[in-house]
Amino acid sequence: MEQEKVIEEIENILNISRVGVMSTISGERPNSRYMIFYNDGHTLYTKTAKDTLKVEEIEANPHTHVLLGYEETSNDSFLEIDGKVEIVEDQETLDWLWQNQDKSYFDSKSDPDFTVLRIKPESIKVMNDKENLDSPETVDFTK
Repeated sequence: MEQEKVIEEIENILNISRVGVMSTISGERPNSRYMIFYNDGHTLYTKTAKDTLKVEEIEANPHTHVLLGYEETSNDSFLEIDGKVEIVEDQETLDWLWQNQDKSYFDSKSDPDFTVLRIKPESIKVMNDKENLDSPETVDFTK
């Protein structure tokens, strides 16, 4: 399969899907929760409170697995994203997310608990896409 076509489908799903499942590691076990995601290219961003279990889990182990798509796509396709999470502290990114997000959970970007997580993909797999691809198809972003 042409890599460009797979990347195009990844971008289509990223651009229409917001709610997904983010899994982290708690001790030796997976811990999953629904999150609202925003993308800049292939990089995902989500907001959270500083004092949460997920932040503790990310600080201990930055690896994550995100499921995104399915509900919003016309053909039930979705993405499996393996990546690393980092806590974002630069004001430009905080401002960008505040401008683009849904304004739930926090009253202001000045809220001291407002935290942004950046998920840099190591690989993205397109699943269930029988209309546009011979899925599953995976793109490796570590190269």
